[in-house]
Amino acid sequence: MLLLLPPSEGKTAPASGRPLDLSGLSHPELTEQRRRVLTALLAASESGPGALGLPASMAGAVAANVSLLEAPTAPAARVYTGVLYAASGLADLTGTARSRASRHVRIASALFGMLTPADAIPAYRLPPTAKLPGLPGGGTSIAALAPPTSAAMSAEEPGLVVDCRSGPYIRLWRPRPPTEWVCVRVVQLRDGVPTVVSHDAKHTRGLLTGHLLTRAGRMPRTAEQLLGAAGELVGTVLAGLRLEPATGPGPRVLELTLPA
Repeated sequence: MLLLLPPSEGKTAPASGRPLDLSGLSHPELTEQRRRVLTALLAASESGPGALGLPASMAGAVAANVSLLEAPTAPAARVYTGVLYAASGLADLTGTARSRASRHVRIASALFGMLTPADAIPAYRLPPTAKLPGLPGGGTSIAALAPPTSAAMSAEEPGLVVDCRSGPYIRLWRPRPPTEWVCVRVVQLRDGVPTVVSHDAKHTRGLLTGHLLTRAGRMPRTAEQLLGAAGELVGTVLAGLRLEPATGPGPRVLELTLPA
């Protein structure tokens, strides 16, 4: 099983740590493409936030990109912050839960492709939709990283993929049969009607992540086992849940319902 997480827009810059070592990251087959994307990001960042489609208020963060090769690094689980990561407790796991995270969690990144929580990275700023000069066709980093990332992830042959990503990060890798691909959707009952939510969705996906990594039972291996494990949160975090039936080659949806 693999549990796919999005990165977080907010990041905590490490105060100390070794500089970035691309060859030391997981999935070393991505190293050369990571290097190309990093080189393109450094060059674009010298032109200021507008080159990345960011507002002037982000000038400081973009200026820091220029020094990424010298910046200190820390485990990705500590660099990525935000609602999902705070709720998951990923940075503070120990023992079996930490081993599970290393084996089963992958974090999508516009700069690095896919990471494990233990991969040492610096804090960076790169919107997934930014077009970087120097990449093929002046395209996005996601487009450049997708081919080798897809090959690397498919080679892991996970029986089940639990997908908490959203938007352009799904383009990095779309699991194919026989892998069971389940996307997590969060809704809230409002006047009795299930309504898709955003902020609370991130929090709930984080809680699900933490639950799967710390629960006493084994990690799910099928969509039905995932349904059972997530169902353990009903009555506390969740008001209900359902697993939509498979309708084609795309993902199934595990819908988690928050109380009103």
